[in-house]
Amino acid sequence: MKLGMFMMPVNDHRRETHTVLKEDVELAVHCDRLGFDEFWVGEHYTTLSEPVTCPFIFLANLIARTDKVKLGTAVVNLPQRHPVQTAAHAAMLDHLSDGRLLLGVSPGGLVSDFEMFGVTDQQVRREMASEAIDMVLKLWTTTPPYEIYGKYWTIKLDEHLYPDLGVGEVIKPYQRPHPPLVASAMSPHSGSVRAAALKGWGVISANFVPAETVKTHWDGFVAGCEEVGRTPAPADWRVARSIFVGRDDAEAKAYVRDPGGPFAHYFGYLVTLVKRAEFHAIMKRDPAMSDDELTPDYACSNFVIAGDAASVAAQILALREEVGPFGTILATAADFIDETHKPKLLESMALLAQEVMPKVRAGLA
Repeated sequence: MKLGMFMMPVNDHRRETHTVLKEDVELAVHCDRLGFDEFWVGEHYTTLSEPVTCPFIFLANLIARTDKVKLGTAVVNLPQRHPVQTAAHAAMLDHLSDGRLLLGVSPGGLVSDFEMFGVTDQQVRREMASEAIDMVLKLWTTTPPYEIYGKYWTIKLDEHLYPDLGVGEVIKPYQRPHPPLVASAMSPHSGSVRAAALKGWGVISANFVPAETVKTHWDGFVAGCEEVGRTPAPADWRVARSIFVGRDDAEAKAYVRDPGGPFAHYFGYLVTLVKRAEFHAIMKRDPAMSDDELTPDYACSNFVIAGDAASVAAQILALREEVGPFGTILATAADFIDETHKPKLLESMALLAQEVMPKVRAGLA
């Protein structure tokens, strides 16, 4: 079982952007020092709450600050970038990081980003994402001249080719044939899961959906793999969850439900956002739940693993038994909020890495 950190991030929009970005970097560096295997960060253009506008830039800033942790984009929203940019930026980051890049991609994102970029139709975004990644992979596995025609983009370069100068060719990644590709999934029976299985990719299951939904992701992944004769491997499946580890079991469980704490802030933002986007059904354990029942306290009670080290280890093992054999658990980052909460969250990360994960691995063994 590997351990990673998934950061959307969800910062308090009332705090200074410079401060929260520096704290997000600090958290990522802390992951590397504690021996986390992976660190993932999202991409959003039009929100002060999730201010990482380019995961490639954010992760490039971590290369010299970290030693071993893998650096993942979770996710690059493909419809909002030209495929040549995605291919070139990802390849360069892969080289600069000596092959530490994990490339998460998606047709999704934030509703305000959809409006800003003029890609509000869900089916159009799916088509654009599929076309974009196909073009990226073709750029990485072929040599010029390039003639790649699609519905949304045309890539053509055959006139200004100067091989003696190296001009006219897109750089290839350090990892061959390319960095590991991963798709995100949040809906029950997600189509993204099947597509990832068919293409040989991995999957990340979102942290803010019920365990029942997460189980459908493994079932769909297995079915997709069977279609193409691929063996479904736990190493290809990551499950994200909000996690808090404390010294005292009861105090830790009470802390995550504190209305003034980081987890209530995280889910307060998320619940409000998905309701306004009319996408909140994905968070309901029971479809018959009323919208009024979907509250931050409900989310903290259902989507957070909390307790002392022994309790958290047992909960992770129980989750794996319930949903399927995921190979990586991704803890979800929460905003430090202030100096009162920051040491608690940093200590939680240390306890997770140093006390919880050895118990989990011993339990699996």
